[in-house]
Amino acid sequence: MAIATVDTNSSDGPVGPGSLPWHVRRPLLALVARRGLAGIVTLFVVSVIIFVATEVLPGNAAYAVLGHTTSPAHLHALERQLGLEKGIFAQYGNWLSHLFTGHLGNSLASGQGVWSLVEPQLVNSAQLVVIAGVIGTIIGAAVGAVAALRKDGWFDHLTSVAALAVTALPEFVVAIALITLFATLVTHVLPAVSIVPPGTYAWDHPIVLVLPVATLVIVIVPYTLRMMRASMIEALESDYVEMAHLKGVKSWRIVLLHALPNAIAPTIQVIGLNFLYLAGGIVIVENVFNYPGIGQGLINAVSNRDIPVIQFIVIVLAAFYVLVNIVTDVIALLATPRRRIAR
Repeated sequence: MAIATVDTNSSDGPVGPGSLPWHVRRPLLALVARRGLAGIVTLFVVSVIIFVATEVLPGNAAYAVLGHTTSPAHLHALERQLGLEKGIFAQYGNWLSHLFTGHLGNSLASGQGVWSLVEPQLVNSAQLVVIAGVIGTIIGAAVGAVAALRKDGWFDHLTSVAALAVTALPEFVVAIALITLFATLVTHVLPAVSIVPPGTYAWDHPIVLVLPVATLVIVIVPYTLRMMRASMIEALESDYVEMAHLKGVKSWRIVLLHALPNAIAPTIQVIGLNFLYLAGGIVIVENVFNYPGIGQGLINAVSNRDIPVIQFIVIVLAAFYVLVNIVTDVIALLATPRRRIAR
């Protein structure tokens, strides 16, 4: 008679957390690794595109510096000085190595170092993006949550119509409307242009930030508001909120401890998109207000065909996009506990 035996070495038994792959046990670390690798590849592709795009333009950097009235001898001499006589691959490798080592070269238009020229513009633009992003996020999330609590009421309808109307307006229309109301025709309480004296930053003159920040806040609030409203309504109509009501939990505890945390995660993605939008939206807003930021710097560099400045600004913007995407994904993962559990 045969005796049945049990194979203790079978791999079909329960699997402990320690036997799971590392990317399953450490989802946060795996997410950062994946996004970081994708970001590096993205920056490399962007660097190739921007370098090739600026190189295929008519003329070259030496011609942009000397102009069409220069002699061929002077033109060739400057080309050799700038390394333009080399092949495009050698030029790209030289530019990329200088970028990594911090040797950004000089502006072709002013002769000033690229970093010393762009650094104040970066700081001024960062102020606009951070201030407008934080204020817009707080207002949008708060109004969206209140609208969800007053679903189908007059406040909900009013904010929904206002958000839809603002979404249809371009940035320059909002900017011009604010200038008309607060700086020119109606009142004169704020400056119409945001001029910052050379050698200073925008935070040294806070009043010049008011209208540009207000413009960007008005533009981004509707997106956060609508997402927060939709997420909050979905959370308030969920089974766990209904169960909390049946258990007699106070309404404010249900909103703050149950509905709000679950409504935040989807809204975080929109907040991240708003910050990415601000990085591009400031180009128009800064031009309208004559604000000395990276947007105005990029427009001036394109007008002057200042290739080193164009290349550096575009790389900085691309790096900002990559960083914000990674941070947004990490915060969204941290805000969703069930996604951090190894499965």
